[in-house]
Amino acid sequence: MKNTDIISSPARSSTGRTSKNPFRKTWRLHILLLPAVLLAIIFKYAPMPGIVMAFQDFKPWLGISQSPWVGWDNFQLMFTLRGTVQVIWNTLIISVMKIIFGLAVPVLFALMLNEVRNMGMKRSIQTMVYLPHFMSWVILGGILLDLLSLDGIVNRFLVMVNLDPVMFLGEGDWFRTTVIVSDLWKEFGFSAIVFLAALSGINPDLYEAAEIDGAGRMQQTIHITLPSLLPMMVVVFTLSLGNMLNANFDQIFNLINPLVLEKGDIIDTFVFRSFQDGQYSLATTVGLFKSAIGFILISGGYYVAYRWANYRIF
Repeated sequence: MKNTDIISSPARSSTGRTSKNPFRKTWRLHILLLPAVLLAIIFKYAPMPGIVMAFQDFKPWLGISQSPWVGWDNFQLMFTLRGTVQVIWNTLIISVMKIIFGLAVPVLFALMLNEVRNMGMKRSIQTMVYLPHFMSWVILGGILLDLLSLDGIVNRFLVMVNLDPVMFLGEGDWFRTTVIVSDLWKEFGFSAIVFLAALSGINPDLYEAAEIDGAGRMQQTIHITLPSLLPMMVVVFTLSLGNMLNANFDQIFNLINPLVLEKGDIIDTFVFRSFQDGQYSLATTVGLFKSAIGFILISGGYYVAYRWANYRIF
């Protein structure tokens, strides 16, 4: 028997039968996956029994087992507090704007970059717009604080052109705009990767046929490129619905200040502050509410992605 026959023959058990256990071929991959699974269990699933604090008047010195049970009182309190309702509203506004612009701008950028024929220039542009994604918000937050302060370079330029300085990080509406624009600047290049990949998968024969029929670049974009990108756009949009109540804690936490709490405070920063103030039951209640709504949105998003774009994970 040749060596190639031995290599290509299926695994056989001691009885001579072909083994049907796929784990024999994939056990190395399972070992590679094991650290991530352990981290998820330790930091995601192990703390889940703590959600009972949402139904208690939790006292640290009594612990979970002896703290008095209050049922749904904390949820009633959450919706009666003006501050809680406001942070939910702030989170929705910021998240929805991020989702809308976070889809439109990467698609537009991918379409524009796809028209660049000089490969050196194309790769240089890709590298430049990808880099901010890999920078921490701790670093970017410090940079933005310096650039957008009243004596920063942006306001100095406004003064030079006879415009009034703007409190980008000290006024509520400007703070929201700054948060959305800065997040878009940081992430749009990396988000465009999936659309560039989708563009590369379009059959070039379609463009050749359209060109023969006399279609220009704009007509080809409208009738070929955009319809080909539509399934991926549906997938990205529907999956982003699961982050409807995630307005990026890292970014807000590094930029927020007492002057903009009314319009800049989000659920995650509110929960963080509540834990700092010792309001453990209220913080857990708000966090549980956010997780429940997020689970519903994620489930609905996957269902819509499957029905509209035939996308499925399992």
